[in-house]
Amino acid sequence: MAIPPPPAWVTRLGEFKKVAERPRVKFPRALVLADKVSNRSVKQGEATCITEMTLMMACWKQNEFSDSACSKEVQTFLDCVAKAEEEHKRQSLQESMGQSKTLDSKQINKLLKRFPNITHRY
Repeated sequence: MAIPPPPAWVTRLGEFKKVAERPRVKFPRALVLADKVSNRSVKQGEATCITEMTLMMACWKQNEFSDSACSKEVQTFLDCVAKAEEEHKRQSLQESMGQSKTLDSKQINKLLKRFPNITHRY
């Protein structure tokens, strides 16, 4: 006994699968990076020593702006400011030596000029 041939729709389904396996995508432009990025300002860091300054001002207000009564709070605030300035100097030194984790737009443009995209073929 012979097996009957499959219906016509089954054979057409196989042909459809072959055609639909790989969709063709056409891009409007070439997929390459631009040769420069826009200049963006560097975000300002967050304020430091706010709590120490608040405590110092609250102490001044309670003691009628007497430095002698609030010497502990004033010293704490000055220590915090000195520590923040030292951290800022250290961070700016690292950025000038190129050891920071992020690059600003000026540095990125400089690197893109050194290593441009190859837009032509030989």
